[in-house]
Amino acid sequence: MALLQIALHYGGHWLVPFLIARVLWAKNWLRAGLVVVSANLIDLDHLLADPMFDPDRCSIGFHPLHGWLAAGVYCAMLLVPKWWVRAFAVGALWHLAVDLGDCGMQNWS
Repeated sequence: MALLQIALHYGGHWLVPFLIARVLWAKNWLRAGLVVVSANLIDLDHLLADPMFDPDRCSIGFHPLHGWLAAGVYCAMLLVPKWWVRAFAVGALWHLAVDLGDCGMQNWS
């Protein structure tokens, strides 16, 4: 089960963003995919935690860029008319969804 969780987590963060970009920005999917995947930068807030990495901790609601206020900001960014801002917002929201799924899988083990 742990191997499945790792595959889903990292596949969700590094592969699926390119599939999302292919669907939403088909003409420039690679460029858009790079922007969507760049939303993984929200993980920089893990540097503020002590310990920095805890495999048993759910990042949703714990780290500042993984909270509900941040999610609201990402949703508001969807209204910005620049494609790359919307692509980053989609990536950040997808990142939160992947992490939320990971939190749910933590209870399986």
